[in-house]
Amino acid sequence: MHLFSKRKQSMPTRACIFYKPFTTAFAVCAFATGTISAELADAIDRPHTGEPQGELTIREAYTYALVNSPRLAGYEIDIRISESETLQSGLLPNPELEVEAEEFGGSGETSGFDNAESTVLLSQLLELGGKRNHRVKTAKLGEDVSRFAYEQARIHLLTEVSKAFISVLAAQEQLELLQQNVKLASQALAGAETRVESGEASPLEQLKAQSVLASEEISARQAERKLDAARRQLAELYGSDDPKFSRASGKLRQSIPLPTQESLKQAFERHPEMLRWAALLEQYRQVVALEESKSIPDLTLGVGLKHFNGNDNLSGVVQFSVPIPLFDRNQGNIRKAREELGKAYQDSRASRINVLVALTSTYRKLEFLRSEVENIEQNLLSSSQSVQEKTYRAYEEGKASYLEVIDAQRMFAEARIRHNETLVEYNKAFFELEALAGRPLSEITSSENNEHENL
Repeated sequence: MHLFSKRKQSMPTRACIFYKPFTTAFAVCAFATGTISAELADAIDRPHTGEPQGELTIREAYTYALVNSPRLAGYEIDIRISESETLQSGLLPNPELEVEAEEFGGSGETSGFDNAESTVLLSQLLELGGKRNHRVKTAKLGEDVSRFAYEQARIHLLTEVSKAFISVLAAQEQLELLQQNVKLASQALAGAETRVESGEASPLEQLKAQSVLASEEISARQAERKLDAARRQLAELYGSDDPKFSRASGKLRQSIPLPTQESLKQAFERHPEMLRWAALLEQYRQVVALEESKSIPDLTLGVGLKHFNGNDNLSGVVQFSVPIPLFDRNQGNIRKAREELGKAYQDSRASRINVLVALTSTYRKLEFLRSEVENIEQNLLSSSQSVQEKTYRAYEEGKASYLEVIDAQRMFAEARIRHNETLVEYNKAFFELEALAGRPLSEITSSENNEHENL
């Protein structure tokens, strides 16, 4: 894995996409695999255990998830299993000790042990055809497959943490906006009641104000439930079913320049998923070679001594045996291994195509959402804010009612909520694209700029 570049991006001041914390996710992931320098490692928070308390930053959410998430435990066990298989695959067959006694317990001269013959033989199986070498290579490739699967799982986990954290931030902000609407509606109702009592307004205005307040209170309660669900979803990712943190700390920020699709596809070639498939295909090739080597018979060689009780003499014994591959030449297993290799190749092609399609569609979705964010900022937010300001001036001049002021404020608040919802969609698509590329988008963009400067 690689880290985000530290080159600063120019960012508008109004509203932005949250991207920098995911840099920490890649840094934490790289720190765990030993692929970053000691200087950068010192800048990363040490892993957290237990339950986060107080305000929770996305950096802390990443470290809690990497340490505590049960989703990664199975992958860690798979790596240890693969290492055990590698250890076992390299061990030599145990030698065999054979003791044989004959020419005793019969009749005549062989009735006792005086003429008995005893043999002590030590034999060893010698594997031919490179079987042990192929076994070890197959097992070591299994380790690579397990480690790349683990890396892919960590990228997926960090992506889910990023998306869940953004959902909590957006839910918090939406709740605050709706609580502001409730406060404004309460003020409007109090003003309407005062005007009705003084005869300046009809009871209908008070009823409208009561209806607006009831509607805003319902929306605020729904936002509270949405925030609770988002908090629990985030807590589940770091292994908790009851979040203890008080609130998520962070901001929604603007987008960074997107790299080209061609650069994304080039980065995808170094994705842990592609590296996993490459290791898996090579492992299947080694399995084919291993099964083919099994068609070569192994040699069992033995040496020992034979003792003759009748004259107390000793003689040497040499023994060897080789199976004759007349019927079984491992044809079935060889064919099976070759078919499994062909199936794995087709599965890798299907996986590659699926990810590339997802990468392209996510890239287009990101471009669309970026234009949506810009459109909302340039048109909806500015126009609704202008309406709010003009309505308030009209109210001060006696040309508009207080309810109209409240409606204008609600319109502006709804525009901000829609803006935040679109930002959340953008953020999630952004993190999904980074996960599909396997590298931070800012790093890919920086590489593009460096290539253009070198031309």
